[in-house]
Amino acid sequence: MSFRDTVDAAALRATMGLPERVQRALAGRPVVLDGQTLAPETQLMLRLQRVARLPGAETLPIDQGRAAISHQSAIAGRTQPIGETRGLQVAGRPARLYVPRGADPVTPLLVFFHGGGFVFGDLDSHDATCRLLAERAGVRVLAIDYRLAPEEPFPAAYDDSLAALRWAVEHAGEVGADPARLAVGGDSAGGNLAAAVANAAAREGLPLAFQLLVYPATDSFERRTRSAELFSEGFYLTQRFMDLATESYLPDPSVREDPRASPLRDDVPSGLAPAYVATAGFDPLRDEGEAYARKLADAGVAVELKRFPDQIHGFFNVVGVGRRSRAAVLEIGDALRRGVSA
Repeated sequence: MSFRDTVDAAALRATMGLPERVQRALAGRPVVLDGQTLAPETQLMLRLQRVARLPGAETLPIDQGRAAISHQSAIAGRTQPIGETRGLQVAGRPARLYVPRGADPVTPLLVFFHGGGFVFGDLDSHDATCRLLAERAGVRVLAIDYRLAPEEPFPAAYDDSLAALRWAVEHAGEVGADPARLAVGGDSAGGNLAAAVANAAAREGLPLAFQLLVYPATDSFERRTRSAELFSEGFYLTQRFMDLATESYLPDPSVREDPRASPLRDDVPSGLAPAYVATAGFDPLRDEGEAYARKLADAGVAVELKRFPDQIHGFFNVVGVGRRSRAAVLEIGDALRRGVSA
């Protein structure tokens, strides 16, 4: 972490560590929408961003936006404890293996795809969350640095992600993974990739025990939902960000209905792995994630759906400051443990 990141992280940690009643006084009147109340610490964090006039990544040139995301992730995630990390090459892409403290020689393995709208994010942006998941769930986590748009549009990210799962199946012994307890997972764009890869795995007969989908983007073609209407401005993930993601990753409108890009539009294959779907109450992607969970359940897939009603898109990265977002991620880690132990 740079000196700037360290200073910013200390200031944010102090603010997010205040008693909740103090946070409420600083944040202002409660934000209540759609029968939900925004967490005071999250409301305060959003207010501080507005006061500081911090630009959203989507408003900057791509390279500067990527740097901004890295900065935000560093201060919100901080350094989380982990037994071991190891850099790897997985199917031609950089990857990072996380091994929890006291891990058995062979454990379940989560192949993880980061969020960022297919444009932003990398191994470092989700490092803190991957560490926390590995430690909480007692599993190895293999994070994949897939190709990003607009330099590499669809299907590059999907192809890299599916290749990574195939690699994990073939090389499970090399990374201490139990081939009978492999999982895929990711958040936002990474949740999109994980869902699409899980569908492909079922069709190819690849062994997959579980899928962990955190506020997944499931419909790249159309986003006419109540949550998109209510929460596309003022709650971190904006309409402009979503438009940038779609136009960068799917510049050809004719492919936006492709089930590899929009899993909600795919048929549910037989033998699909059980899923845990987490959504955030104040997230424009909330409804499409929950629609996907219902679609899987209606097709007979074992699904656990959990909405964190006081959270926003991006809470998955806020594990080093505050209380409520971290608690939600710990709960997701518990779901991962259950999913790969079933």
